[in-house]
Amino acid sequence: MQITRQADYAVRAILYLARIHGTERAATSTVAEEQHIPPSFLAKIISQLSIAGLLHTSRGARGGVTLAREPRDITLLEVVEAIDGPIQLNECAGEDGKCSFGSDCPLHSVWCEAQSELVKRLKATNFGDLLRQTA
Repeated sequence: MQITRQADYAVRAILYLARIHGTERAATSTVAEEQHIPPSFLAKIISQLSIAGLLHTSRGARGGVTLAREPRDITLLEVVEAIDGPIQLNECAGEDGKCSFGSDCPLHSVWCEAQSELVKRLKATNFGDLLRQTA
């Protein structure tokens, strides 16, 4: 499984904003430049993160983007799912459990457990913790 490039960029943008949280708003052009994200791509990402309630945006001379919550209150899972949707390793591990082999499939429990562990790990990781690791 690999998250999309868009989700990776979103995580990097949130981490950048977490580093400056409380001190200033960041221009999207600055975030794009500092995090090596194509500006047009970042605009779409910022929009999705704003809709998800993770960022505040404002336009104008003093505009920019800021975190909508404290870094410790934003999880890695929230950011990834805001961009990529719910984590799902395959159809079998989804909510519908669409396994073509049905209940006889020996892999079903493995996929479901692996997905559950991944979701648990991403949910337990917040941006406050990530900041402390990089300090």
